[in-house]
Amino acid sequence: MLLQAMLEVLNTHKRRVLEFAELSLPADKFVLFRKVFLGEFGRNGAERELARIIAEYDEKRNGQGRTEDGRHARKEVPYA
Repeated sequence: MLLQAMLEVLNTHKRRVLEFAELSLPADKFVLFRKVFLGEFGRNGAERELARIIAEYDEKRNGQGRTEDGRHARKEVPYA
């Protein structure tokens, strides 16, 4: 959910930058710019890195006394 929301925001901003670049650059230079830009900020660039960071965060968070649904796992304490 968090990743999807972040990607929606990122895609909105990417679209605006690409529209501006298309208006500002000659067609042949825009094609090259678009390829490089999407390589850096697209599925194989920033989007993949964000997915990895969120997955690592979730692993750490779920591994520290939390169940898969995010609730705190209660530990039984033996009575003496």
